[in-house]
Amino acid sequence: MTLTLDEVRHIARLARLSLTPAEEQRFQQQLSSILEHAARLSGVDTTAIPPTASVLPVQARLRPDVPLESANRERILENAPDAEGELFRIPPVFDA
Repeated sequence: MTLTLDEVRHIARLARLSLTPAEEQRFQQQLSSILEHAARLSGVDTTAIPPTASVLPVQARLRPDVPLESANRERILENAPDAEGELFRIPPVFDA
């Protein structure tokens, strides 16, 4: 399927693109090539291929669920810029 220059201009207008005549020619060729490739793909018999969500094998990317010791509160508070007792002090978020 070959796009006409008017169709390329219409697409550019819809996409709010300002194209030079050279760009219109280039995009006419590129978009036509993409449409021709899509048309070829639609002709491929895929009836024997099961539907899939991904072409890559599914691998669990989660780490094992192993209980670990929690962080030490005193060490965390030592790194805080400002602390009071067991709490962090932060500047007020809202004006009173």
